[in-house]
Amino acid sequence: MAVSANRLELLQIADAVAREKSIDRGIVIAAMEDAIAKAARARYGSETDVHAEIDPKKGELRLSRHMLVVDTVENHSNQISLADAQRANPGAQVGDTIADTLPPLEYGRIAAQSAKQVIVQKVREAERDRQYQEFKDRIGDIVNGVVKRVEYGSVIVDLGRGEAIIRRDEMLPREVFRNGDRVRAYIFDVRRETRGPQIFLSRTHPQFMAKLFAQEVPEIYDGIVEIKAVARDPGSRAKIGVISRDSSVDPVGACVGMRGSRVQAVVNELQGEKIDIIPWSPDIATFVVNALAPAEVSKVVIDEDRERIEVVVPDTNNQLSLAIGRRGQNVRLASQLTGWDIDILTEQEESERRQADFENSTRVFMESLNVDEVVGQLLASEGFTSVEELALVDVKEIAGIEGFDEETAQELQSRAREYLERLEAELEARRKELGVEDAMKDVSGVTSKMMVKLGENDIKTVEDLAGCATDDLVGWTERKEGGEPTKHVGMLDGLDISREDAEATIMQARVKAGWITEADLAKPSEEAAEAAEQQPA
Repeated sequence: MAVSANRLELLQIADAVAREKSIDRGIVIAAMEDAIAKAARARYGSETDVHAEIDPKKGELRLSRHMLVVDTVENHSNQISLADAQRANPGAQVGDTIADTLPPLEYGRIAAQSAKQVIVQKVREAERDRQYQEFKDRIGDIVNGVVKRVEYGSVIVDLGRGEAIIRRDEMLPREVFRNGDRVRAYIFDVRRETRGPQIFLSRTHPQFMAKLFAQEVPEIYDGIVEIKAVARDPGSRAKIGVISRDSSVDPVGACVGMRGSRVQAVVNELQGEKIDIIPWSPDIATFVVNALAPAEVSKVVIDEDRERIEVVVPDTNNQLSLAIGRRGQNVRLASQLTGWDIDILTEQEESERRQADFENSTRVFMESLNVDEVVGQLLASEGFTSVEELALVDVKEIAGIEGFDEETAQELQSRAREYLERLEAELEARRKELGVEDAMKDVSGVTSKMMVKLGENDIKTVEDLAGCATDDLVGWTERKEGGEPTKHVGMLDGLDISREDAEATIMQARVKAGWITEADLAKPSEEAAEAAEQQPA
């Protein structure tokens, strides 16, 4: 009867541990088998290949020693000769494994302690794996939990089936949690680490706000209203761009709710963060104007190559202050929301700048073409901004300017080309002086001006250019939370080179240097085309 009781007790322990840790019963039984086998190896020798099997229904334990059948025995602990093996099993062949049943063992205190450690370790690993598998697919979800403890400003949250952490920088400013407080947060990352899966929560993530709106607004949950973009200054102000797939549903009204009930529920969760709900538009100019509300906008000028937009506001009613916002908050959030850099000018500033550009263009034409002020002003007023443009345009366009005839137009274009040839000769001489190799000329997209600029920055060979990053050439903008964006100047600053052109030039240099092939360049575009074809209409 004692044996039966022990068998029953073994299964009861396995069931209890599996329930408590929310892991599979089979994993617990496998851990017990490993632990018993380890204890048996301590008795029979560490080199002995001992296996333990527990019947999952009856709880019966069977110990066996596995021996490998070989021609010549080198290790008696885990090998057996073919002759000995065939005495026990006439069908045995070299390479087979023979299982030899072992008698039950009496486990001492040390062996039992060792077995316990194995079981605890295996169960802990299974528990961690279960927790990781459960939460890795929940990235992007909102979870509710209870504050378990606060460590060095970070909050440890009990989610019921696991622990998560909200780091100090992922909490709203001036937000304080105490043990036992209920907290709602967004899962933005789950990592498998040596000390167990780490679940990272955030209350400052832009998608936390989007998910809160999805919980409060049925139209968003049903897919009638879609959140296209979110920008947040956590704890202070946010902007959210929404669009409706049903013309009869007002997306802004749906998010605001009756007397503001829906948006107020989100505001309360975010500790009073002010939220501007903005109608999203595929037209970037319209979207930027909406995003800068409540400021009025007189005019917008779009630079698609640089993804930059210039916004002109009236001089009256403090529109400039409204558009920029306190400490630049309004324009910064609008820029984050739209993904475009936004420059804001008053009508007076824009007029002064336009006049300065006109005067600068006039002076350039006067100096480079050796003409008087009237001719320079005529060219500038017709929209010509550079000598290169004048040299390449159809001569009839110049002749069409009031006061010019075809002979004058041809003379102006001839002077423009002579000027560019002189400039090219000067740049060529400067390039050689800097030691920029001739092979750089063969890289598609590289001009003489670029070679001089690159040479001044110690980029003198095709390999040097191939090793550059796009940011090295055109610079980058660093946006620090709560501060003004910082512009870092690139080597080709002032040459009006877009990021796309700079990237293409670097890739061509890599082809020229032999780092990659033209076929490698074609692969990404082909993959993108295939992906586009597979997208549902």
